Amino acid sequence: MIDELRIKDLGVIADAVVPLGPGFTAITGETGAGKTMVVTALGLLMGQRSDSGLVRDGTAQARVAGAIQLPPAGAAAAAVTEIVTDCGGALEDGELLLARTVAAAGNSRASVGGVRAPSAVLQQLSEKLFCVHGQADQLRLKSQAQQRETLDRFGGAELAAALQTYQELYVTVQQLQLEHQEITENWQQRRRLTEQLQAETAEILAVDPQPDEKQQLQQHIDKLNNAEELQYALHTALHALSGADGGEQIQADTQTLLARARSAVLDAAAYEPQLTATAATLEEAAALVQNATGELLSHSEELTENVTAELTTAQERYAALIELERKYGPELSDVLQHLATASDKLLTLDSDDSRLQELTEQLAVTTAAQEAAAMQLRELRQTAAAALSAAVTTEMQQLALADSSLVIEVIPAPATQHGADEVLFLLQPHPQATPRPLAKAASGGELSRIMLALEVVLAQVSPVPTFVFDEIDAGIGGAAAIEVGKRLARLARSSQVIVVTHLAQVAAFAGNHLRVLKDSSGGFTRSSCVQLAGDTRLQEIARLLSGLTDSESALTHAAELIAMGQQEGYT
Repeated sequence: MIDELRIKDLGVIADAVVPLGPGFTAITGETGAGKTMVVTALGLLMGQRSDSGLVRDGTAQARVAGAIQLPPAGAAAAAVTEIVTDCGGALEDGELLLARTVAAAGNSRASVGGVRAPSAVLQQLSEKLFCVHGQADQLRLKSQAQQRETLDRFGGAELAAALQTYQELYVTVQQLQLEHQEITENWQQRRRLTEQLQAETAEILAVDPQPDEKQQLQQHIDKLNNAEELQYALHTALHALSGADGGEQIQADTQTLLARARSAVLDAAAYEPQLTATAATLEEAAALVQNATGELLSHSEELTENVTAELTTAQERYAALIELERKYGPELSDVLQHLATASDKLLTLDSDDSRLQELTEQLAVTTAAQEAAAMQLRELRQTAAAALSAAVTTEMQQLALADSSLVIEVIPAPATQHGADEVLFLLQPHPQATPRPLAKAASGGELSRIMLALEVVLAQVSPVPTFVFDEIDAGIGGAAAIEVGKRLARLARSSQVIVVTHLAQVAAFAGNHLRVLKDSSGGFTRSSCVQLAGDTRLQEIARLLSGLTDSESALTHAAELIAMGQQEGYT
């Protein structure tokens, strides 16, 4: 419930405090006085889009602030508390302070519970706290989507749970169908890709390249290309060690010479102990010569007579590696990475066939579950439709639509995220008439009353803390207007009701009557808001009836209307 609304520099309103409070509040005033600005101010607190054109001329910004009294308990209070807490705001004794500023430069700021917050937070709060109706909502009532949402709201928790179950299954089916479609539609492309990857992996595996193999192979080819020079150098080294032919003689000669030298040094060490180290050095030298000679002989033996064939094999291998690098490189490491990637992709492609079978089975099971959920949802909607149409028809008959009935049809339709139903609100003007869609059969005034009848009924099963009606009584008058006033007052017994109206018959049933006054003195137009009671209220009701505040007949009629509201316990 909105306790109080403070408006500053918004449109024609310079500075106004709008006392609202519980029950039924009617807001009246002359055309152009700024009644709609009150609804606009509420809209800003609800997170609606701001417009710099709303800022009063000559001022830097417009500001709207509201004090919201939360219900002591219930789902709405819990949801609002959670939203406020999540954004860092605070409640004080169950009261929530909301504010919104709109700068002439175009930017806007919102405040929730004393902290700055995005306007999206205001929108979240408004969904829990407010229900706004204007003439544009009459147009929305003509849409099948709005009609379906209205029926689902009336259906309560059981229908909401069935809808959620259906929607979860619907999303799952859509995801499975999409994956199934991607696999089946791309079968030819997958087959070609599989063949290509198989050929590529076979080509690479046939060569079987090894890391760093290219560098090692290049060194081997260089060695084979220079075999004669290498052999000559090896023989020269061997000869230099001994001056004799044949490896065995060389080793024997070398070792003999070193052994003799070592023996002589050891003899000398008997007289000069320091020469013992020299003898050890000669022993190490003999071992090193022996090792070096063995290595030289080994390298010499590797240079076989079949050097040409070995060179050809190495060059062919090297060419094969170069070809792989050209196709899948630029480096050999890239070739090996391509092999790994292609192998992984082949595993994925190979698994598609089994995945396709799995998807087919899952689709069959999930689609059957979705169809069953859709049927259950349809049955609940049909049950709710019968109850809602009966209750709304009863209300309509009290709103000067005595012979009219609301017929709600729930018929099978292609499955969507909202179900497999089409919900149609039809108006039957009299019992013998064929029901026709609201969009074609109902006038603006009739739509206003049907919408009000719907809200009165819905409030009994799905209450909303605050209703705001912006001239929904347009196009009606007389007895129908009186009944509208009664229904608004009845709605106000369980919710706060704020109505911008031009009808005396509606305003007379309000427990709180506010008038927006326009003052054009001093060359500037400004509006303010005053609370009416007693004679001032009587005069305003008379003005609404006749345009005059001192007409005896209008005052008498106004008094009758006010008395009617009081006698029937509405005010």
